[in-house]
Amino acid sequence: MPCQRSQMSDLFNMDIYFKKEYTQYTGSFKERGAMFCLLNLPPEQKKKGVIAASAGNHALALSYHGKLLGIPVNVVMPTIAPLMKITACRKYGATIKIEGNNIVESRTVALKMAKEMGLAYINGYDHEDIIAGQGTIGLEILKDVPDLDACIIPIGGGGMIAGTALAIKTERPDVRIIGVQAENCPSFKAAMDVGRPIYTETKSTLANGLAVPTVGVNAFRTVMAKNLIDRYDVFLVKEEFIELAILRCIELEKAVIEGGGATGLAAIIQGLIPGLEGKKVVIILSGGNIDTTVLGRVIERALAEDNRLVKFQVSLSDRPGSIAELTKLMGDLGVSIKDIFHERPWEKHDVFSAMVKVVCETRGADHSKELHDAIKKKYPNVHLIWGHRYD
Repeated sequence: MPCQRSQMSDLFNMDIYFKKEYTQYTGSFKERGAMFCLLNLPPEQKKKGVIAASAGNHALALSYHGKLLGIPVNVVMPTIAPLMKITACRKYGATIKIEGNNIVESRTVALKMAKEMGLAYINGYDHEDIIAGQGTIGLEILKDVPDLDACIIPIGGGGMIAGTALAIKTERPDVRIIGVQAENCPSFKAAMDVGRPIYTETKSTLANGLAVPTVGVNAFRTVMAKNLIDRYDVFLVKEEFIELAILRCIELEKAVIEGGGATGLAAIIQGLIPGLEGKKVVIILSGGNIDTTVLGRVIERALAEDNRLVKFQVSLSDRPGSIAELTKLMGDLGVSIKDIFHERPWEKHDVFSAMVKVVCETRGADHSKELHDAIKKKYPNVHLIWGHRYD
């Protein structure tokens, strides 16, 4: 998969190279470990088949390569798994069982089925062959960007950072390895803090592919035993910056990235990682399997976070032409009205006034402030609610 310089480099004063794992056939880096693991199965086990617990990307990778290799694949998926991923796995010929409220519960079911049916259980982030397969990412990075200074790697269960970091550090021990997780699932950072994998409470996160409550034992030991990453180089990303990272990838890279795959760029946008200015930095965009129903909501939320989608309420005189004056003011400023709503019954300040609610598009924070200031200047004595704030 390509590792190319990004035009976002100038925005952040560093040479950014994106490792584009979302261009894999099933949309994520998981294909590497899945194929290597399936190829290494004993002949008898290849006939019996395999089973895994996965919310999506590992399931897709196993299902696809299982079909190519003629190996039966069973997957237990939690109820939160996106419908598009469930449908795709079935299309590849896998037997899918939907059970469990999260990946931990699904794993319990899968392990029981593996014992009863004689199937090989393949952990999507902690099987030794999975970790080894993910290491090919690091080898390709070194080939494409041999003089990199740092590599930013999303962390879920830990398989990708263990394999990739080991490959890079074996050849280039001076390269700085940086791990990123969603703030709502800090399991790897929690494990580093206590020195062992521990169960970590997980909240809902856009980076659902990284939402692993307990990191893999083998993956964690690989990272710690080889000193592949400093404990202060694991960063937790806020949800709103993951949304912004997805939007930046769409607009500037012409790439659709899922939440987990965008966490590395999100950490840069959030300004979490010190010491990268002027450096050559590789960021792994690990997957692109975002649910299409979620993507639209993410874009709108990111536009709002970017101050390019603005909501306000203003109390105006209920006379003919008052809304026309407001819309002319907005038009003169180059603001595009997305939605407008005019209501009288719930206006509490004045029986001769009406509340006008507006959602509009601006060019960004400066343009949004220009609109705010113009409204305050034209209507100095009216009630204005900007976003959720009285002004």
